[in-house]
Amino acid sequence: MKHLATVLAITLCAPLSTLAGGGFTSLSPEKAYPNDAAPLTSGGEFEGLFRQVQERLQALGFDAGPANGAFSAKTQAALVQFQLSRMLPASGALDETTLSALGVERAPSATAPSG
Repeated sequence: MKHLATVLAITLCAPLSTLAGGGFTSLSPEKAYPNDAAPLTSGGEFEGLFRQVQERLQALGFDAGPANGAFSAKTQAALVQFQLSRMLPASGALDETTLSALGVERAPSATAPSG
């Protein structure tokens, strides 16, 4: 019975990747998306803003994919990781608080894209 308790304790404490024998090596969801992932939204009038956000995320160590001005799932995942790192609500949205924390200013004529 003591042996069973030890095995159970080890199993419950071991990471799932260890038990499954998988190659999971990162806790960063943005690494799960390829660089050429289809954009969630095209840049359009926000292409410059999206590019600045992607460049800033890259500079801060968050893999947002290529700085192409298209808001992809990889960009959004990197944005969520950035928000979590700054104790901001992890919405994945480019709200004013997140833009400010990134040090990116929205152009005066640009308004937030509607989902």
